[in-house]
Amino acid sequence: MTADDFELPRSRAANERLHALVPGGAHTYAKGDDQYPEHLAPVISHGHGAHVWDVDGNRYVEYGSGLRAVSLGHAHPRVTEAVRHELDRGSNFARPSILELEAAERFLATVPTAEMVKFAKNGSDVTTAAVRLARAATGRSRVAICADHPFFSTDDWFIGTTPMDAGIPAAITDLTVSFPYGDLAATEELLTRHRGEIACLILEPAGHAEPAPGYLAGLRELADRHGCVLVFDEMITGLRWSEAGAQGLYGVVPDLSTFGKALGNGFAVSALAGRRDLMERGGLRHAGDRVFLLSTTHGAETHALAAAMAVQTTYVEEGISARLHALGEQLAAGVREASAGMGTGEHVVVRGRASNLVFATLDEHGRPSQEYRTLFLRQLLAGGVLAPSFVVSSALTDADIAQTVEAVAAACAVYRKALDAGDPTPWMGGRPVKPVFRRRA
Repeated sequence: MTADDFELPRSRAANERLHALVPGGAHTYAKGDDQYPEHLAPVISHGHGAHVWDVDGNRYVEYGSGLRAVSLGHAHPRVTEAVRHELDRGSNFARPSILELEAAERFLATVPTAEMVKFAKNGSDVTTAAVRLARAATGRSRVAICADHPFFSTDDWFIGTTPMDAGIPAAITDLTVSFPYGDLAATEELLTRHRGEIACLILEPAGHAEPAPGYLAGLRELADRHGCVLVFDEMITGLRWSEAGAQGLYGVVPDLSTFGKALGNGFAVSALAGRRDLMERGGLRHAGDRVFLLSTTHGAETHALAAAMAVQTTYVEEGISARLHALGEQLAAGVREASAGMGTGEHVVVRGRASNLVFATLDEHGRPSQEYRTLFLRQLLAGGVLAPSFVVSSALTDADIAQTVEAVAAACAVYRKALDAGDPTPWMGGRPVKPVFRRRA
């Protein structure tokens, strides 16, 4: 099937109904139909393993499932069995469930660099709790975020720094400053310029590029010397880099860290973890001012905690982190070979750690291009590949990767035609995809 023949009439109708009822047509901006070619945004019916089916009946090999959350594949049997076991036993009580203890013990055994943990439902809850805790512990107001990492929270302290800052007072945004990833000198200059004002440094410990030797240890030393809290956002790196996250892989211990995404394999669970003396400020066994750390009605739903425990057990017992890396290396090699073979090796580029691959679509001048991304996504969809990224799940098979590489090769053949013409417009099928963070709809 060619992209010109590929149509999604039921998905298109469902998208229209979604926009009439749900602002943005989805519950996460990164899942919006503006992220896909015009009229080719599949609405999903169901998924199993590494595959999803849309309401039009098409099956896709899926990457980046659940915004990187579903790392074991959809409906993983060990996870669903653990969840089913709890569903008939009640999900939320007037007092803590014994699963809260068991889940905390399991998490801290998996991430031994942390001493205490508290669970919530999404990443923004726990990153904001980390910021609040750092401010309380230091008595300082400013927050320093890594400028090279795209997202930390839906809350004002971060969103106010993006183009989508409507509704956020400047007084809040002014309290957030930024530092560049990998540049210790620039970070030290920032800490010196705002001496005694910065409560925490918050960053993803690794991203599309590996941290340079000594960088994370250097941040640790800077945070200690300037009296601020070091926070690792491990939403993506947690489990994907190693069972214990990036901190377990690189051997640098933050004061606080936040986990989510892969932790629940699609079920809603996140975690704030860290040093006992900091975390206990949100507890009942200290003499200082109380910190309203996390208090969520649904933060300890039994089935979600059971899912998290099953995920961690599966990772450790089945070597999932290593499998994700092996699958990613296999996929990256195939994509690079296919792209080079079609003469687009300098334009369709795979980047990132093998367990967290993304792709860049570059124009004839080597610049990132939403127009060429639109062309590429459109061709992949026609080839049965749903890939906002190339982030793998452990459910992928050799056949899935072969299908993906075949779809990439077909897409790159069209990409080459567009490069030769100097204009991707005839192959876009409509308006280009758009960045999530933009001021106007």
